[in-house]
Amino acid sequence: MPATTTVRAVHSVCARVTRTADPRGATRVPLRTVDPGGRATGPAPDGREETRGDARRPEETRGEGTVTVANDLTGAGSADEAAAHWLFGDQLGPHFLAPGKDGPAHGAPVVMIEARSVLRRRRFHRAKAHLVLSAMRHRAAELGDRVRYVRAETYREGLREAVGGAPVTVHHPTSWAALRLVRSLEQVRVLPARGFLMPQDAFLAWADGHTGRLRQEDFYHWVRRAHDLLMDGGAPAGGRFNHDHDNREPPPRGARTLGAPRPYRPREDDVDAEVRADLDRLERDHGVRFVGRDGPRLFPATRREALAALRRFVDHRLAGFGPHEDAVLAGDPVMSHSLLSSSLNLGLLDPLEVVTAAEEAWRAEKVPVNSVEGFVRQVAGWREYVWQLYWYFGDDYRRRNALGHHAPLPPWFLELDADAVTARCLATVLAQVRDTGWTHHIPRLMVLGSHALQRGWDPRAVTDWFHRCFVDGYDWVMLPNVTGMSQYADGGLMTTKPYTSGGAYIHRMSDLCGGCAYRPGDRVGDRACPFTTGYWAFSHRHRALLAGNRRTSRAVQGLDRLGDLEEVLETDRRWDERPP
Repeated sequence: MPATTTVRAVHSVCARVTRTADPRGATRVPLRTVDPGGRATGPAPDGREETRGDARRPEETRGEGTVTVANDLTGAGSADEAAAHWLFGDQLGPHFLAPGKDGPAHGAPVVMIEARSVLRRRRFHRAKAHLVLSAMRHRAAELGDRVRYVRAETYREGLREAVGGAPVTVHHPTSWAALRLVRSLEQVRVLPARGFLMPQDAFLAWADGHTGRLRQEDFYHWVRRAHDLLMDGGAPAGGRFNHDHDNREPPPRGARTLGAPRPYRPREDDVDAEVRADLDRLERDHGVRFVGRDGPRLFPATRREALAALRRFVDHRLAGFGPHEDAVLAGDPVMSHSLLSSSLNLGLLDPLEVVTAAEEAWRAEKVPVNSVEGFVRQVAGWREYVWQLYWYFGDDYRRRNALGHHAPLPPWFLELDADAVTARCLATVLAQVRDTGWTHHIPRLMVLGSHALQRGWDPRAVTDWFHRCFVDGYDWVMLPNVTGMSQYADGGLMTTKPYTSGGAYIHRMSDLCGGCAYRPGDRVGDRACPFTTGYWAFSHRHRALLAGNRRTSRAVQGLDRLGDLEEVLETDRRWDERPP
């Protein structure tokens, strides 16, 4: 990511033992314990006992809207052997059915529910809806007679049809709304979450050991140590935890593509044909509306496909991932990115098996340390951090709007109408989202998110748009990423500054400015870059906030040196009325 990320400590709870799911779904594997001060202790790789970290007890503060985590988030006894187990559509890997004291009973019957109300509530990307339904139906086919697969209007109706009032277990869902639902059903017993690296109580204990801001970098180090991940004894592999310095190169000069081996792409089957026909029928006969295009499915819908995608990435693409992970090429949208986010977020892959595969490739001297560290950081550092912060900040976090942005999203953005946009960077990225439901993290943050921030669009609407339009988008994914990281709507709880830039950054890190009708260096006139004018207009609008932040005060100093500020602001106002 472009810079260090921090979080203000707003919650404090004690912890128990750190555990993780075996990605093969066989057992629960104990890791090092985590004490209330955030110290990781336990067996070192050579069998010695070791203790790492500082034990510091902070003053307890609670942020507005913080929700205390209930007991059923963090532990449960043995599941009732008579209970069926409910799988949500993002709990599709074998680790969600692995038995144990915090898992379903061995061989428990399975319930899966396809609720039409989900598709009615939001206008999802058609490719996203296709992927989720395809993955659910493929999983049901794998489970055979063990599963009761119900298609119903709502989850409540589906559960009633599947089991009546009989007891059911379910692993902790991935959204506040789903958690409220399962807690409201007396017959449902909530088991601890799976599909992540650290239990929520361990994270809260780690947070309890910090005063002031929580730093994502510190969290990342803690996870690496807890899992002995990319560690050589007590030291990080390659001599340092962070190899960002080697992973921020612009695209090769004059290159249209990075030249990386092609990523894994699945083949559609009869299940996909059935899903496509059903989505057509929902649109035609039931008033369900989608956005975007549903071309051939591009992302894995089965465990077998996800493992093939993981192997393809690790064996052929990981080596070149690091240096250009922040670069953008119009003709090569995937570059060396893993394309595994949707598989992880559907639960088809467990994050531990993913980062372990990457580490093993490095230890076999198949990939350089900067590439493997950059990828491990995305999974064990960023994805895991976002998951923990989603619950840590509480459900009211979505209502934050520190910058007072209330402008509605314009129709061209809502419709993914890339053809209406003149700015080449924005048109290119919006077309990628329209056609595939995916683009990598830099276009999301520094093109789509940056433009929304500059225009002053309502952050809650922007967050919802990202949730609906990306195949890997879920509430827990997009709420911290967009509300906090991208739109700075939390006023600095998650990041130390707003993330936006003028056209110069896009020009340096991409080839998207070549052939554009606008010039990144122009801030007035017919060829003024919308991102450059937007940057100065945003800086002017929030001058007081930026001046008081040491990381953004230079923007205000630059603003004061502009002799044509009024003309710049007038130029920028044109984008309030029409697409840039």
